[in-house]
Amino acid sequence: MGNCASPEYTNKNKNGGGNSKNMMMIEFWQSTAKIIHMDGRLQEIRQPIKAGHVISQYPKTFLCSSESMYVDSVLPHVAEDEELQMGQIYFLMPLSKSHVPLTLQELCSLAIKASSALSDNHLITTTNGVRYYRTPSSQPQACREVPVGFSAQVSARRI
Repeated sequence: MGNCASPEYTNKNKNGGGNSKNMMMIEFWQSTAKIIHMDGRLQEIRQPIKAGHVISQYPKTFLCSSESMYVDSVLPHVAEDEELQMGQIYFLMPLSKSHVPLTLQELCSLAIKASSALSDNHLITTTNGVRYYRTPSSQPQACREVPVGFSAQVSARRI
C-alpha cells in the first residue's frame, strides 16, 4: 500500500513560496505515526514509540506496516523493539491473521478502511499526544467482490 504524495503538495505559488495550507498538511502527515485499528479507528502518535508498547495495550494483536503488505503473502510483524516511523501507516491486526496469506479482497478492504479513516475522521479523544479518530459508521462501504484470476477470454484480448 505505502505512502504517496500528490503533485499539488509540491507546487509553488507565484511568489516562489509553497502553499502554506498544503505545507501544513505535509507537516501534519509527517509528524505522526498512524495506526488503523480493526474497527476503523485512527490513532495518531506524535512522539517516538516502540511497537511493543502499542501491542501491549491490545492483546492478541500485531502491527503491520502498510508498506510491507502484499497479496498472497503472510503479513510481516513489526518487531516489538522497532520504533514506529513518523509519516507511516500501520495496521493493528488480530493474531489469527499472522500466518495466513493476505488476499486481494482483504488488501482492498484494508485500503478502503485506511482511506476512510484518513480522509473523513472525527476526533474522539486526545490524551498524552495521542489522538483517536473514528469514521462515521453511517458511511456506505465502497467494497465489492473482485475476481482474482483471469478468464481465457479476458487474457486473450490485447490492450
